[in-house]
Amino acid sequence: MAISDATIAETLSSYLERFPAEAEALAEPVRLLGEGSGFASRRSFPMHVTVGALLVCGSEVLLIDHLAYGITLQPGGHLEPTDATLPEAALRELTEETGIDERKIVALSSVPVYVEYGLVPARPEKDEPEHYHLDIGYAFSTERAEIGLIQETEVTGAAWYSVDLAVSLVGERIARAVGVPAQVL
Repeated sequence: MAISDATIAETLSSYLERFPAEAEALAEPVRLLGEGSGFASRRSFPMHVTVGALLVCGSEVLLIDHLAYGITLQPGGHLEPTDATLPEAALRELTEETGIDERKIVALSSVPVYVEYGLVPARPEKDEPEHYHLDIGYAFSTERAEIGLIQETEVTGAAWYSVDLAVSLVGERIARAVGVPAQVL
């Protein structure tokens, strides 16, 4: 069962309760969620939802080298019709892209640690016009998980980075994942 627009809107609302200073930056996706439908679908334009996973191990964060964008990012991607929840979708993307054993990963919170609204260039090869991603990111932790077989159709590499280096490469959203206390989900 696909993730509903109501679930996406509730998640964004919970996030904005936690981080009210971001309300202005997220005003447009809030407006779009109130006017449209089908935001879990990759074919929803001008915006659809993606998920990200910030996996922390001590003072390191796992990042991937994204094939299509040619940059270093946190693991993540588009929702699938079979995804039941946003955190589960983020975990699926994390394990697919990095080959890390899901049993070695603990979710830290059911509330996202970041939400970003960003412009994505057109991808004619995928029949996608320029559009926006509402990227909803969750924090996970591990004692130590070995990177396995990466998803070579989307990722060219995966590695552990110090938090400081990860923040400089990806942005401040990385810092939010460090120090999040584990919660029972």
